[in-house]
Amino acid sequence: MSGRQGNEGSDPVRNRQWLLKTRPHGLPSPGDFELVESELSSRDLKDGELLVRNRLFLCAPTMRNWMSGQANSLFPVQPLGRPMMAPAAGEVVHSKHAAYRPGDRLTYFGSWSDYEIIAPAGGNVSRVADDMSLTEAMGPLGLNPQTAYFGVTRVAPPKPGDVALVSGAAGSTGATAAQIYRLLGARVIGVAGGSEKCEWLLKTCRLDAAIDYKNENVRDRLKSLCPDGVNIFFDNVGGDILQAAVDHMARRGRIVVCGQIASYNDDATAEGPRNMMRVVYGSIRIEGFLRSDYLEHVCEAVGRLREWMARGEVVHRIDIRRGFSAAPAVFADLFNGRNAGTLLIEVDIKS
Repeated sequence: MSGRQGNEGSDPVRNRQWLLKTRPHGLPSPGDFELVESELSSRDLKDGELLVRNRLFLCAPTMRNWMSGQANSLFPVQPLGRPMMAPAAGEVVHSKHAAYRPGDRLTYFGSWSDYEIIAPAGGNVSRVADDMSLTEAMGPLGLNPQTAYFGVTRVAPPKPGDVALVSGAAGSTGATAAQIYRLLGARVIGVAGGSEKCEWLLKTCRLDAAIDYKNENVRDRLKSLCPDGVNIFFDNVGGDILQAAVDHMARRGRIVVCGQIASYNDDATAEGPRNMMRVVYGSIRIEGFLRSDYLEHVCEAVGRLREWMARGEVVHRIDIRRGFSAAPAVFADLFNGRNAGTLLIEVDIKS
């Protein structure tokens, strides 16, 4: 094999993979997946490719969309019988690419497997800085916080005195967005499920108010907390909370559509507001976005996030689960409220 080649471990290697066996109906379960094991060799590499050892996987709610099988040119569809696609971090074991060498640490669009072959030319491959751990690259400085940063600073930056409402505020993206709004001078209200999460938002994230949607009437609380309306709504949830927010938006309010987790486990597509004339007469702007819309500004986002976190102005929780064999069960915890912060799976490589 030409190019830069590593000498770590045996070649070929035994490679575990979690395949999507059936398309979930409702909450994903371990029965929707199949664990297989095969061999993977550096001899399979083509020019421009890398063999990487996966170390961490991010459990992202949008992965549930990929499993649905609904063809949509704007997001990928997970094929049946193939390894489950996931954001990943790991290190180069063998290289047939002039710009990469064994030991290089990367984040990339990978799959649930011990090892895999990736092609940097396809995009979605980034180097991890020498002064950053893989956990930092996937957690506090990774995909979710960067998404929150761009949603706040690019899509709907606050003006002095704005009221910002954030749904899914105790989640990885929502908590970061809420805290950035606080830092930029907004009055921030977070919506979360359960008293423990709401207390964390108030005491640790220092939000101005929190609404427990499981035990409180969201509409009544919005009337009380925001008599003049909501200026910015950063939505991670959709559904009834989106509708309540639309009905309480101030004139010329802005709605940032980051996610719609309330509908991810439904067979139907996510629905928008029921009364669009409220949007018309309120001159309300609704805008969706992706982190990939702002790739040229990732260094800016990482720099500011790191600075805020070093000063204790933004806190970030990481929930690391160890064990490749538990990946499907861990992923399900995103949808049943059992995770606390960015949910990562640490791969236990078989020797």
